Amino acid sequence: MKTQTTTITVPAVEIEGISKSFGGHLAVHPLDLEIRENEFFSILGPSGCGKTTLMRMITGFERPSSGRVLLGGADVTKVPTRNRDLNMLFQSYALFPHLTVFDNVVFELRVRRVPKAEANLRAQEALELVKLAHLGDRKPDQLSGGQRQRVALARAVVSGPKVVLLDEPLGALDQQLRKEMQYELKRMQREVGITFIYVTHDQEEALTMSDRIAVMSEGVVQQVGGPEDIYNRPETRFVAGFIGSCNLLDVTVPAGSAGQETGAVLEGVGVLPGVLAEDLPREQAATLLLRPERIDARRDGDGVSGTVETLTFLGEEWHVHLAIGGRTIRVSLPSLVKERDLPGLAIGEELRIGWRPEDARIVIR
Repeated sequence: MKTQTTTITVPAVEIEGISKSFGGHLAVHPLDLEIRENEFFSILGPSGCGKTTLMRMITGFERPSSGRVLLGGADVTKVPTRNRDLNMLFQSYALFPHLTVFDNVVFELRVRRVPKAEANLRAQEALELVKLAHLGDRKPDQLSGGQRQRVALARAVVSGPKVVLLDEPLGALDQQLRKEMQYELKRMQREVGITFIYVTHDQEEALTMSDRIAVMSEGVVQQVGGPEDIYNRPETRFVAGFIGSCNLLDVTVPAGSAGQETGAVLEGVGVLPGVLAEDLPREQAATLLLRPERIDARRDGDGVSGTVETLTFLGEEWHVHLAIGGRTIRVSLPSLVKERDLPGLAIGEELRIGWRPEDARIVIR
């Protein structure tokens, strides 16, 4: 009789009941989080939400007020930063200006007393990973901002840490270079197979690069999930409004509607068709979440009536603002759809809008 063995995968990082207070102010509320091996995990939120404090507790720069931090299953809550199997990458790069690119990358290996031949080989491989092997003899001030960022990344991964934490590393780059580096960072992370924890306030960066995202607000993790799940199925009003563009409409769920396709009541308009109330309490004040690109607009037929307030052309799409019941609802129309279905659309014209039930979400207000 054969005995089956089960392989248990230990998370790269486990956060158990961790919190942090400063002078009586709770900067990070107690939370639990697991970050998987070889995962690109982003901590996303606005300034002051607690994401940098959370990162500093993972690195050991801050001692938690409560809870534990585990790396590879080992409790490192009280372990100094230098003894944790991780590295960090910051916006400032922190390169040694007097050393060459190669010497910057190999520096940590020499400090760790890695044999010279092995250290040189690993540094060369790290520079090849970031496509800068041909610039190894240059100084940092002879490089562009994007190249310095790549050198800093090579230095962060050269020792093969279990985790690399990246704190707003692309903030100093211009928009075009940031977009290029987003794809490069994801490519590099996949090649080296190291867990990346990426801290950012930029929604596009998080959506573009991440396997999963933790969205934070006011010290609380609002939602954890993959980019598509976070965007298409936000669990709170904050997540819907912070990730991309979203119409947030205050509604009331009528009595007897839970678990049915029903109409939510929008003040000044009445019952809205095609809304899944799921298991929300009856007569509950709630928020209807509607992404602008999920709304259909037409000149006639059924739907909610609104008046065109503004029309904005953005190349691939048009943004249309409609006045409906004393509020403005945003609609995004692909340019080809507008030209085909709404030629000559003008400000002041009346349109009818609608949506599929699965594209409208309701959350408790």
